Amino acid sequence: MKNPLLAFILMAFCFTAQAQKNNPEKEEWQQLFNGKDLTGWDIKIAGQELNDNYKNTFRVKDGILQIAYDEYEEFDGKFGHLYYNQPFSYYKLRFTYRFVGNQTKGGASWNVRNSGVMLHSQSAASLSKGQDFPVSLELQMLGGLGKGERHTANLCTPGTQVYIKGKLNTQHCIDSWSKTYDGDQWVTIEALVLGDSLVQHLIDNQVVFAFEKPQVGGGFVSKDYGFKEAHIDDASAQEWLKKDSTPLAEGYIALQAESHPIEFSKVELLNLKGCMDPKALNFKSYYLKADNSLCKYKK
Repeated sequence: MKNPLLAFILMAFCFTAQAQKNNPEKEEWQQLFNGKDLTGWDIKIAGQELNDNYKNTFRVKDGILQIAYDEYEEFDGKFGHLYYNQPFSYYKLRFTYRFVGNQTKGGASWNVRNSGVMLHSQSAASLSKGQDFPVSLELQMLGGLGKGERHTANLCTPGTQVYIKGKLNTQHCIDSWSKTYDGDQWVTIEALVLGDSLVQHLIDNQVVFAFEKPQVGGGFVSKDYGFKEAHIDDASAQEWLKKDSTPLAEGYIALQAESHPIEFSKVELLNLKGCMDPKALNFKSYYLKADNSLCKYKK
């Protein structure tokens, strides 16, 4: 370039733009739900083939992700899940949900205003055809029933078990200490998930539940509801039994369809695993787990 001053200005501009683009302090949240459609998600409903959206259970309307049953005559055990198609290990997940309307005919009484978001889940493709629930850590959401306490952001453990305050806890569902949310109000929950070390459930920046060392194990749900009752084929059941007490360090995120209509206005994720080399262009100061194979450097 013949004009040295112009060359210097262009170089300075490019350097400033790159520095702004790669601000290591700026949190880069990934929108798992794009507000338009179900791109990036897989569907698995008990008894149906992979990505068969039975009776339009999962849909998007006016920017809202809906799990709805208006095309059902009755629920008929069609437990379903919508799986984001990428696994994660260290992350923050934030979502806003609300229960709406009445429970679908044929749903169990314990499923009234009951749903969940599955963390560290097996993939949609790995489920048996008739399987009710994935092996996962369920962040259970419960809506208030108009009287008495009913906590949300609880934990249920299909095919898993966890430690709480240093002791193995084999209960299937364990209550948080959140307040009760009655009616059809929107509620925002955040989950901090740190591989196989720590998981916290938060509402309004307050921890309402926490556990450590999640692992495969503990049967499936109970002595009366094992792998067979969950319609998991024998080969898959044997594989899970072989993994008993194996640390559960990563997995998929799935939204549950459990017979009561529910809506999500936002589902977003902040990855906490990535390049931790300060010399790299994509270094982030908030990462908690290094994967320097992802680092990008100036050529």
